[in-house]
Amino acid sequence: MDAKASTVGSSQTATAQSEPKGKDFLNHLEVYLAKRDGVDKLLKISRYATKIILASSVLPETVPLTRQLKSFESSVGLSRKAFRLGKFVQDVNALRNSHLDSKEEILLSVIAYGGEGLYYFVEQFIWLAKSGLIDAKHSRNLQKISAWAELIGYIGSISLKLRDLKRIKEDEACLNSSIEIAISRGVGRTEEEERRKKLREKKLMKQLSVVQDIADGLMALADIRDGKGRFTDPLLLSCAGLLSALISTHKNWVSC
Repeated sequence: MDAKASTVGSSQTATAQSEPKGKDFLNHLEVYLAKRDGVDKLLKISRYATKIILASSVLPETVPLTRQLKSFESSVGLSRKAFRLGKFVQDVNALRNSHLDSKEEILLSVIAYGGEGLYYFVEQFIWLAKSGLIDAKHSRNLQKISAWAELIGYIGSISLKLRDLKRIKEDEACLNSSIEIAISRGVGRTEEEERRKKLREKKLMKQLSVVQDIADGLMALADIRDGKGRFTDPLLLSCAGLLSALISTHKNWVSC
């Protein structure tokens, strides 16, 4: 019986090894939640989903749940700032490790990474002010500096990504031509088909990144204008925040 069980066990092991291993959801989730950005974006989703409920006036102001949601939204907003401690270092390293081919790329990279890096750096002090360690009187000026740095960073980031998208589309057009010529000659181009698939996935992710930056840039602009003027409606900004959070969550999930 032991020999038979051993044989069956060996057979099952061999079958399991021969089958392609798919990604286990719980293992994938563990890796995702181990990332700073993973937890931060889940908090961002919960915060802006709450803001949408509050901004849409679904609940009357007198209902206790409304006060609870406001308290929850404020608490999550403060919690997210703690996740930005030291995050400016990634922008410093990204700028150091960039392979730049032209003066225009150098300028746009300094604007993108420099703006975002300054934003994350200042956000640390805003968190300290909101936590009570720094005098709260500095909070307003710090928030203005943070919002301007964030907006400038997004302008540079969007410009860089649009340049990348242009190059990706050019590469895709060349690849399409190559595949069409091969098909007309009756030659199989499996490798090129795979390259085209990856290129299209890369293009989609880059397009989503542009949409995300525009949504975040809209919120930064509203912060600069103190919520006054066009495109500062609370419901619109809350929807923009949720859209940004969902895109970022998707990107982080795929990269795990």
